[in-house]
Amino acid sequence: MTERQTLFGVELDPLTMDETVQRCLEAVRDGRQLEIGVVNAAKLVNMRRDPRLAEAVAGCDLVLADGQAVVWAGRILRAPLPERVAGIDLFLRLLAEAESTGIPVYFLGAKEEVLERMLLRVADRFPGLKVAGSRNGYFDDSEQETIADGIARSGAQMLFLGMTSPKKEIFTAAHGARTGARVVHGVGGSFDILAGVTKRAPKLWQRWGVEWLYRALQEPRRLGRRYLTTNIAFLLMTARELFRLTPQAAPANRSR
Repeated sequence: MTERQTLFGVELDPLTMDETVQRCLEAVRDGRQLEIGVVNAAKLVNMRRDPRLAEAVAGCDLVLADGQAVVWAGRILRAPLPERVAGIDLFLRLLAEAESTGIPVYFLGAKEEVLERMLLRVADRFPGLKVAGSRNGYFDDSEQETIADGIARSGAQMLFLGMTSPKKEIFTAAHGARTGARVVHGVGGSFDILAGVTKRAPKLWQRWGVEWLYRALQEPRRLGRRYLTTNIAFLLMTARELFRLTPQAAPANRSR
């Protein structure tokens, strides 16, 4: 078992994409439940402001670095992570594995029209995939248990939640076990991307860690200020932690 790294008080699993996929397939094979949490710069900032979010992420079986900024911060702060494991890339890898091995999946999240468009595109891309069921992500808290029971009845072994934080983390923490799914993965806005509603940043933007800027340019009014404030907060968090870890030089003795 790979030893976890601690970054900003959060324990992360230093796994590669291939290692993560292998862990997921082992969980399905062995009948164990594996709840996956992913963190980027914004979520790490929000976890400090939202105890429920922090508790939900901490309760996940795997916590992965979804953002390139988290990988860079880990290197600077002596908590090295091998690579970014982006939630959407893990999502696509798991869909491919589910198709080839006959693992049934369930999709929960997004608006109904977005979900339907995504299902059509998923069917084109993964024609052999067994979709046990799906449901949009607009429901009251009072419906959560009923929805979890429906997922359990579907027989799905992988559950993908296309919902925003902290809703997806809180649902997973409260009802993940009830769903009966062996792998539970919150994929955020990935349903919108697969449906073609929003565009993902080009590879170069991803490599340079500015995927957030690409998203903000698509929706400046909704996301511009949010990304700016959380990124500044993340930089300050990193600087404070670096200062704490850096040994301070002892003051020189003054001769009398």
